[in-house]
Amino acid sequence: MPNTPRTRPISATLRDGRTVTIRPLAAEDGPALLAFGAALPQDDWLYLQNDLRNPDVVGRLISARDAEHWRQLLAVAADGTIAAYSSARLLPGWSSHVADLQLLVAEGWRRVGLGTLLARETVDAAREIGAIKLMVDIVEEQADGLTIFTRLGFTREGLLINHTRDRDGNRHNLVVLGYRFPES
Repeated sequence: MPNTPRTRPISATLRDGRTVTIRPLAAEDGPALLAFGAALPQDDWLYLQNDLRNPDVVGRLISARDAEHWRQLLAVAADGTIAAYSSARLLPGWSSHVADLQLLVAEGWRRVGLGTLLARETVDAAREIGAIKLMVDIVEEQADGLTIFTRLGFTREGLLINHTRDRDGNRHNLVVLGYRFPES
């Protein structure tokens, strides 16, 4: 596989004047990632694949931080709290050229440009690990996420009816978005 992980932190000023640093997940980020997960609104928990409130799940993510096929990024506020988490992970087998993306933004950091900024950085990270196609699965009700990825050039590739169940057992449609890097 090509490349080494992005190691240079990137500082950015958001539309509301706050600054964040985008950087890779580090070994010492476990407690802050658990706090980030615990602070997410209840509505978010209905749809998340990984329970970031669970120390075992966070431990698994921390352990995978140096995996060749996976990049995990954080947006860290000036006070050291995590404002957002994202990842790009190459799929196995016959889809090993495809990366799936995940993006989570803390409630107080939404609608200030952070989601778009971190999504762009995650797309770049996917390219660094050798992806030529990206996939994002979003529950249809998550309009903000759909907007972010559509603005970045992702297009709808599918709609899976009643494909997911939230933590309350209710079924939801899953929108599958895809992005192909231009051939170089």
